[in-house]
Amino acid sequence: MTATQERTPELREQLVAWRRHLHMNPEVGFHEHETSAYIEAELNKMPGLTVTRPTETSVLAVLKGGKPGRTLLLRADIDALPITEENTFEFASKNKGVMHACGHDGHTAILLGVAKLLSGNPGEVPGEVRMIFQHAEEIGPGGAEELVMQTGLMDGVDLVTGLHLSSQLPAGMVAVKPGPFMASPDMLELTIQGRGGHGAHPEEAIDPIAVGAQVVTNLQHIVSRGVAALEPLVISITSFHSGTTHNVIPDRATMLGTVRTFDPELRKRAPELIERVIKGVCEAHGATYELKYEFGYRALINTDWVAEQLKTIALETVGPDHFRDAKQTMGGEDFSAYLEKAPGAYFNVGSGSDGEDSRWPHHHPRFTIDEDSLETGVKMLHAAALRLTLPE
Repeated sequence: MTATQERTPELREQLVAWRRHLHMNPEVGFHEHETSAYIEAELNKMPGLTVTRPTETSVLAVLKGGKPGRTLLLRADIDALPITEENTFEFASKNKGVMHACGHDGHTAILLGVAKLLSGNPGEVPGEVRMIFQHAEEIGPGGAEELVMQTGLMDGVDLVTGLHLSSQLPAGMVAVKPGPFMASPDMLELTIQGRGGHGAHPEEAIDPIAVGAQVVTNLQHIVSRGVAALEPLVISITSFHSGTTHNVIPDRATMLGTVRTFDPELRKRAPELIERVIKGVCEAHGATYELKYEFGYRALINTDWVAEQLKTIALETVGPDHFRDAKQTMGGEDFSAYLEKAPGAYFNVGSGSDGEDSRWPHHHPRFTIDEDSLETGVKMLHAAALRLTLPE
């Protein structure tokens, strides 16, 4: 452990201040104007960093080390969600209907802490460290895709890593998984067109609610009977809207849903399998439909050897009692866009604590983090910056 790492507890007050300011002032994807301005101002206080704006609401800080080495990209996402916060602590969101309900405020504070440590002693850093404070992770096609495809962010990058706080793990815990880690989150929008009528005379109508209910039920037969039992697939209808009053059969129903897979071939087949079910049910009941299907982020597949390096770093940094193998999840992440261009790995840092009431799931209006997790995140990314930039 370096002297710089030993000083990380002194950062706690600053890390908490950054996190709480960001939590109080959340902004949704592509609208992070005040957030990015705040990040830029904080980075400009740190010596030795080159700070730029690769997009309107993302911020890049570059530190060139004092020794030869590789170029590493560290990433933190900065956007919030359109959720009304139910927490009542003094730093709760003051922006109505917007909340940091996924830990991105913590990710941003952690990467600011890493920038502060690295800029304080650039001579110990090999190669180059790029720190991207990325916009719009929560909104497809994602800020990562825009940065990768429309800027030179990844030019010359040898490796990439980043972390996600997890309320399902105790604070201080680090979890890493080689290989497939997070699924591809695709989206569907379905409109079923029936024929409206009086609620007392259903025989004169084509009820889109009844048809839609059959669609929802039958889509699950794809998961249970349409693909191999060991092949991960999730199809969830998450929104169903139809009708306006108790005695009128409406003429249409609209649904939204998510489809999650790991296998690229199954991902390509999924729209066909889904439409076959929808078409069959609608034709059987005399309804018509319109289906819109959108591919979201790719599945996040960690590079095995980078994940193993991060495991070694975790064992050295937090110790074996605070490390576990991460579980594969059907959650999605646009970090996968970076992995299309360079080897790398994404990992979890625990942020849950029963005493802090921080076990609420991500995207819940009561979500929060145990702020002890911020120091763990800084230690991990700082150690990664020193280890992964070493020349081959």
